[in-house]
Amino acid sequence: MNSQRREFLFAVILAMAAATPALAQTPAPSVATSPAQNAASIPDFSGVWAHPMLGFENPVSGPGPVRNLSRTPAGASNFNLLVGDYNNPILQPWAAEAVKKFGEISRSGKVFPDPDNQCLLQPVPYIFWNFEIQMLQLPDRVIILYPHDLDFRIVRLNQPHPAKVIPTAHGDSVAHYEGDTLVIDTVGVKVGRYTMIDRFGTPYTEALHVVERYRLLDYEAAKEAQDRGHKEWPRAGGGGARLIPLTQVSLDVVC
Repeated sequence: MNSQRREFLFAVILAMAAATPALAQTPAPSVATSPAQNAASIPDFSGVWAHPMLGFENPVSGPGPVRNLSRTPAGASNFNLLVGDYNNPILQPWAAEAVKKFGEISRSGKVFPDPDNQCLLQPVPYIFWNFEIQMLQLPDRVIILYPHDLDFRIVRLNQPHPAKVIPTAHGDSVAHYEGDTLVIDTVGVKVGRYTMIDRFGTPYTEALHVVERYRLLDYEAAKEAQDRGHKEWPRAGGGGARLIPLTQVSLDVVC
């Protein structure tokens, strides 16, 4: 595979509940860890990647993440007017009401408060909106750097979550490799006044459980399949996005 034409595909699966005991007081869910793979068999995710979209793509079938009701004349999501689809069936009634309220604020010409414009640490998975990331692969961890507010995450490899997780903005993230896929499991994401899952104001509870799956996509093979009539690029269920390689990262944006 030509390294200059490789792309990155990641899928995110979100599990939410309306109310659960605080994670700091209960054992964290167990995560199966796998023995360390041979270094030669581990895919190289290191580098700077562009995420040229706001939010996630819809899965090939079934319910997907909340999408923007505001569209450009070309049919794309309108970044300048964020109005989440509160009728999305994945939303519980109280969450749908929150998304609807934020959309009404946007349509009134105002900007509703979110972690970004309030200069707060951005929770997982809200932080995925960053248009660029840089990944550093180390033997015992993966570090993900984000341009906004010099934010970063440290993901421990081949380790379980602690028995008691103290909630933080980024939560507790551990990972392992499943063949050519890097699987990151995050729990313990802190709930605060302005925390949300996405740029549309979708709320979450302490029960939030985020699973990220990263794998390299053969650009040429996928492009050839698309040219043969496949309308969709390969995607996993739960919502995903493509990351495109860059030669350099843009300037950091500090609040």
